[in-house]
Amino acid sequence: MSYVAEIPRVLGGVFRNRELRRVQLAFACFNAAEWAVWIAMLVYAYDRGGATTAGLVALAQLVPAALFAPVAASLGDRLPPARVLVLGYLAQAAGMAATAAVLLADGPPLAAYACAAVAATAVTVTRPAQAVLTPALARTAEELTATNVVAGWIESLSLLVAPALAGVLLGVSGAGVVFAVMAAVAVLAALLVAPVRGPSATGSGGSVLADTMIGLRVVAHEPGPRALVWLLGLQAMAIGALDVLYVVLAVAVLGHGGEAAGYLNAAFGAGGVLGVMATVALVGRSRLALPLAAGLVVWAVALAAIGVVSSTVAALALLAAAGAGRTVLDVAGRTLLQRLAPPETLGRVFGLLESLTMAGLALGSIVAPLLVALAGGEGAFICLALLLPVSMLLVLRSLLAADHAVLPVVEMARLRALPFFAPLAAPELESLARSLASVEVPEGTAVVREGDTGDRFYVIADGEVEVSVGGAHLKHLGRGDCFGEIALVRNAPRMATVTARSDCRLDVLDKESFVTVVTGHRLSATALDELVQRRLEEAKILS
Repeated sequence: MSYVAEIPRVLGGVFRNRELRRVQLAFACFNAAEWAVWIAMLVYAYDRGGATTAGLVALAQLVPAALFAPVAASLGDRLPPARVLVLGYLAQAAGMAATAAVLLADGPPLAAYACAAVAATAVTVTRPAQAVLTPALARTAEELTATNVVAGWIESLSLLVAPALAGVLLGVSGAGVVFAVMAAVAVLAALLVAPVRGPSATGSGGSVLADTMIGLRVVAHEPGPRALVWLLGLQAMAIGALDVLYVVLAVAVLGHGGEAAGYLNAAFGAGGVLGVMATVALVGRSRLALPLAAGLVVWAVALAAIGVVSSTVAALALLAAAGAGRTVLDVAGRTLLQRLAPPETLGRVFGLLESLTMAGLALGSIVAPLLVALAGGEGAFICLALLLPVSMLLVLRSLLAADHAVLPVVEMARLRALPFFAPLAAPELESLARSLASVEVPEGTAVVREGDTGDRFYVIADGEVEVSVGGAHLKHLGRGDCFGEIALVRNAPRMATVTARSDCRLDVLDKESFVTVVTGHRLSATALDELVQRRLEEAKILS
């Protein structure tokens, strides 16, 4: 297979979905802003106090973000995730704009650091909210995987492009302009996501602390999510350690100046970009544990090899290989976590991961000097390399078992978006999702006809249908809408004809499954009755 040739197909599959296209373009803006302002603030801090100040400022941004991430993530379950994503981007823009104002006015450095910490904390809202939103926007499980692959590409490219952009702006003007420009980019991200219609809130409605604890319990008690959060958190620690070890490798091992650390860092980022080609192979795969493990092994072997070679060219090539392995690990891991975590707690689980990521970056920057002190420059790379596979072996059994029990997350998200399915408990919703049959309907086909006996309920996974009564047009329904419920709950003939206006793919549920579950739940029955009454009124107006 030519992975390069497959890239346009994957991109096309995601970008043909208008809402996913908006979310991914906004995510590209977000990544550019996140990395650019991070670099700009570290440069600003270094100019005022050297490496120690830069390190302390990094911790000052990472620690509040790590503490706030689980709380911020609960918002993605308590509120509509599309709205949370918009608010998160606006909060980031506000923090960046405030930092820019302090820097451009030559204000106190402490005030600039504080504002930058606010912006970094707001960053933790994005990924958990997006993890909740994308399963509801995807039309198939394959499209969801493709969306995560594209998100991985965006992050990898950002590791190369954002530092270069920040460098240009820093060279021309200064850190204040970087923050001002990126505040505008964050606003653009909010504008891109604003029209997206996502699912309603799925949280319990309890306190933020209680909802946050639910996410912690899921990770603590569910072997699959626990294994993935463990591995992805350690990945962040390894990246944090590498940020320090690049300098050690450049100066103490290879004998170059400190500027060579930038080239080594860029090689890791370039490898990540090359790794995106390999992630194409993840699209359409039902099992992701083995690609995840392969990515981790490639990363570990490359790091270990750096510890035994002293060639600059070899180090650059090995760091590129490590970056490629890391990209595969990250995309496969996040996709599998999205498939395994209960949909009603998805935001909180990803929020915990975001918190551990921030904490891991900070911990890695502390661990790296200790490894150098204990084992030397080359030995530090070998120790870091050994940490990755050993960590995987501790959870491999749980990971492989979970990989064979993934949830139908796309179908569950589509059902949960309907008001009469939203109150159902996760096991009931999962059972319904597994009972769905997928039906392809060509354009112009009558799915149901007025007067026929009703025996199935339909949810539109893709495409658009026309509803007519007595031959007169009533309305159009699109992706995420449903029809067929009235005949089922009232034991009456079909009251309307529904015809495909385009090629459609429908999720179909049989009458017994639909009626048993919905009418057996008080809140669901009430919501369904409200929908039935509203649709009967619409038909009555037409007649």
